[in-house]
Amino acid sequence: MATAATLTAGIQFFLDYCRIEKGLAANSIDAYRRDLNKFAAFCLENLSGAIADAEGIRTYLESLYQAKLEGRSIARHLTTLRNFYTFLLREGRIESDPTEFIPLPKQWQTIPKYLNLEEIDRLLASADVSTPLGARNRAMMELLYASGLRVSELCGVELSDLNLDLGVLRVTGKGNKQRMVPMGHSAVAAISTYLAEGRPAILKGRASRYLFVTGRGGRMTRQGFWKSLGIQGKQAGIFRGLTPHVMRHSFATHLLEGGADLRSVQIMLGHSDISTTQIYTHVARGRLRQTVEEHHPRA
Repeated sequence: MATAATLTAGIQFFLDYCRIEKGLAANSIDAYRRDLNKFAAFCLENLSGAIADAEGIRTYLESLYQAKLEGRSIARHLTTLRNFYTFLLREGRIESDPTEFIPLPKQWQTIPKYLNLEEIDRLLASADVSTPLGARNRAMMELLYASGLRVSELCGVELSDLNLDLGVLRVTGKGNKQRMVPMGHSAVAAISTYLAEGRPAILKGRASRYLFVTGRGGRMTRQGFWKSLGIQGKQAGIFRGLTPHVMRHSFATHLLEGGADLRSVQIMLGHSDISTTQIYTHVARGRLRQTVEEHHPRA
């Protein structure tokens, strides 16, 4: 069984590998770090710092159940450990992968929360576009709903990523993978207004390569946008559970309701595996009956 020093060094090597070779986003690396630090603390307390074997990992997962974590969270912890042990095995730091035969916990699939069209209209109209910050907030919400970006992708958009004439946006997603996402006319109009009137007033002569900026001249942060979105939501009468991810879910749901196929939605959301996109099949299932009734000769 490997030592505490091996565990600590292995975690750091793994995080460096994720950052340098896999090119994962800082948020993903931070999530890995939190999970592995929790695991390391368990190993230190219960295994004298040694890396857990299969039995130790099962005990660790049981401790997560006892801590009342949901199945989805426990599955994420186990996925982190699988990736970590796979790395250690490939690097020759361990002789076998103890996670190989440990199954993921069963998860109840929940339907993503999303806004209806009337709520979207109220939310977008809540921004006071007569002020620079209001014009920025309106442009961010319009773009988020028009493209389904992750909040980190939204805050990372640079001026060079925009092509307003063609109505498309270059997005750098997880693993530094790039994709081209179309924008609707409303988003293009809101961004154009913000670029002409809001952004120069916010920057006050300072330079920035980022599209969405703050009064200090830096780019808009995830936390800053979460806060502004919450404020806009309250002004629109949406008081609970409004997050950037809800806007992303709304984008995907409304596309499918309008007749888009799952593969197209997968590409626009930047999902590497279509199984991730299949959480939206509640919409597709709802359309099946309508499709049969409209097209089957004996419906």
